[in-house]
Amino acid sequence: MSVNITPSKNAVGESARAEKVAAPGFGKYYTDHMVVAEWTQEGGWSQAELTAYAPITLDPAAMVFHYGQEIFEGMKAYRQPDGSIALFRPEANAARFARSAARMALPEMPVDLFLETVDALVKQDAGWVPAKIGESLYIRPFMFATEVGLGVRPSNRAQYMLIATPAAAYFNPENAVTVWISTEYVRAAQGGTGEAKCGGNYAASLVAQKAAALEGCDQVVWIDAKERKWVEEMGGMNLYFIKGSGADATVMTPRLTGTLLPGITRDSILSVAADLGYKVEETMISIDDWRDGVQSGLITEIFACGTAAVVSPVGTAKSAMGTWVTGDGTPGPITMQIRNTLLGIQHGTISDQHHWMKKVL
Repeated sequence: MSVNITPSKNAVGESARAEKVAAPGFGKYYTDHMVVAEWTQEGGWSQAELTAYAPITLDPAAMVFHYGQEIFEGMKAYRQPDGSIALFRPEANAARFARSAARMALPEMPVDLFLETVDALVKQDAGWVPAKIGESLYIRPFMFATEVGLGVRPSNRAQYMLIATPAAAYFNPENAVTVWISTEYVRAAQGGTGEAKCGGNYAASLVAQKAAALEGCDQVVWIDAKERKWVEEMGGMNLYFIKGSGADATVMTPRLTGTLLPGITRDSILSVAADLGYKVEETMISIDDWRDGVQSGLITEIFACGTAAVVSPVGTAKSAMGTWVTGDGTPGPITMQIRNTLLGIQHGTISDQHHWMKKVL
C-alpha cells in the first residue's frame, strides 16, 4: 500500500526553515507535513494520506478521551556525511508499535505500511533534518481510538498519525543528571502495561516527576511494584550501570521482566558495549546494590538511555534512604565512549556492522 501524497501549499520557506533547524530544541517546531490513516473493524486500513500539518477534529465522545486507548513510538532520522538521510532501526520501532497496539486492544499496523509512512514523511520533509552530530529528525508515530461512544470496550475505529520535529539533544550530555528514587509510586506491575509504549504510563509518572523536582532532581527512578527494591527505569528511559573501569569493566542493565519498556536504544547499547570489548550483563539490580556499589567504588558510572536522549549520564541519586554520588558526579569515560560510538553509527561516521541504518534519501 503506497502513501497518497498531497504537498502543503503553505510550507515554511527555505530560509525560515533553515533558521528553525539551526536551533531546533525538542518539540519546538514541526515539519510541514503529517501522515494520517484510518482503521475500521469492517474495512481494515484505509489509504494512508500525507498532507499538510494541521489540527485535527474529534468528537467529544471519541473513546480515546474516556478510556485512554492510545499508543505511540519515538524514532529518528539522521543526516549522513554525504548528505543522505538514514533511519535508525525502523523495523524495531514498527515491531514494538504492533506489540503496544496488541496490548492496548488497538489494530496492529502492518510493518510494511508503518515503514512506508515513515519513509514518505522523511522524504517529503527532508529539509527539516539537521546536520549537526547529536541532532536529528525526531519522528512520532501514534494511534488512538476514534469510535464515538461511552461503552467500555475496545474501539472499532482508530486513527494512525505521524508527525516529526527537528531535535537537539534532550539532555546536555556534558552534565550528569540528578535522580530521585521513588518509593511512593510505581511505574508498572506484572501483567500491566509496562512493556507497552502508551500515554497512560507517562501520565501516571508525572506526579512522581513533580515529587522529584521538589527534591531538586531532574528525573525519577522507578523500582519494582512487588518487592519495592529492584531498579527498573528512569522516567521514560532505561538505565545502565558500569561495574569496574577500563577494559575489564562490565556494562549492566536491569533485565526485562515484563514491566520495563524494551528500549531499542537499550538493546543497541548491549551490542555497542560488547563491540567495544566490555562484558555486558542483563541482571537484577537492587537499590542496595546501587548504593553500596557506588559507595565502595565498584559501580563507577551510571547512565540512562532512550531515543530522545540517546545516552544521559547520571551523577547523583537521592532517596528516602539517603544521597549518594557516582564517581565525581560527572559523566564517565565509558558512558561517553558508548554515547559517541552510538551517535557515530547513527550519523554514519562509524561503521554500521549491525546494519541498523536504513537509507531513506
